Amino acid sequence: MQTWESRGPVRISRATCLTFASLLALSGCTSVKVKLGMRVYLANTPVSSMQASLPNGPAIAPGEKSPLVVQFRQPDGKILVIEGKGKGKVLWSDITVAPTIVTANNKGIVSLAHDPRVSDGKTAHVTITVPSHPDLHADLDIPITYDYNFVANFSGAPGSDGLNGSDGLPGSPGSMGSTDPNNPSPGGNGGNGTNGSDGGDGGNGGNAPPVQVRVTLRPGTHPLLQASVVAAGKQRLYLIDPQGGALTVTADGGRGGSGGRGGRGGSGGSGGMGTPNGSSGSAGSDGRNGFDGSPGRAGSITVTYDPRVQPYLTAIRLSNQGGPPPVFKEEPVAPLW
Repeated sequence: MQTWESRGPVRISRATCLTFASLLALSGCTSVKVKLGMRVYLANTPVSSMQASLPNGPAIAPGEKSPLVVQFRQPDGKILVIEGKGKGKVLWSDITVAPTIVTANNKGIVSLAHDPRVSDGKTAHVTITVPSHPDLHADLDIPITYDYNFVANFSGAPGSDGLNGSDGLPGSPGSMGSTDPNNPSPGGNGGNGTNGSDGGDGGNGGNAPPVQVRVTLRPGTHPLLQASVVAAGKQRLYLIDPQGGALTVTADGGRGGSGGRGGRGGSGGSGGMGTPNGSSGSAGSDGRNGFDGSPGRAGSITVTYDPRVQPYLTAIRLSNQGGPPPVFKEEPVAPLW
């Protein structure tokens, strides 16, 4: 007759623990996240309404990105929130975003083009639908703001950092001699350590180009500044609210790269024991640290502004450290677009 032994508490093997840990680590896989309760499929979830918002602010400025958050209300009143900025369980892949003026990626990040002509005088909009729930949709208007700190950066590129030198090798230990008083022999001398190599020199920073700035005023109940920044054959346009926004133009020289650290010399090998003991080897010399690269030269900045801009010039901020003083020229400037 076959009998069964009673067993004690079940022990989970290390391999099983590792497997479960791997599942958690690989929770980037949607199906795994759903099985672990970290995500839900909207197709399998009853929802009665939805709404969208921009938690970083209701408006967006040219060149800015802003995360979109969508909430869903279930028939029992429970709220489900989108993943990403919302830190919820609903998958972005379960909804469709149709943007106007702005663009939106598959993670719900809304972006507005840098060029203000794309959005000037317009209101951006997104319409959100759920393919698995065709009766649901949410609309969100996104005002365009120019009360923003814009930056036109034409500074030189930073120099590359030098590579660190390699450390020297330690010397080999000396061979063993004999300490037997009846048959003494000297220990061998330790080998010398090799020298560390020199660190590489840092690269020089890049020079900034000359920069031309033109600014004019768009009059109205809420005046705005139109600005054009041209340097190195590139033009960037800006529309600025001088009541809170600003434009910072930088033409600083690029910083020089840091020199690499010199390698450490290898230690000398120990002398072998014997009668007498061998001498220890000499340590190798440390390598020289690399020299820092030279900073690049700052570019010149010339600002040509319409006379009507004069009361708002504090909204135009300049930086070309170590370069020639910026030049301001007041003369009529026609509308830039």
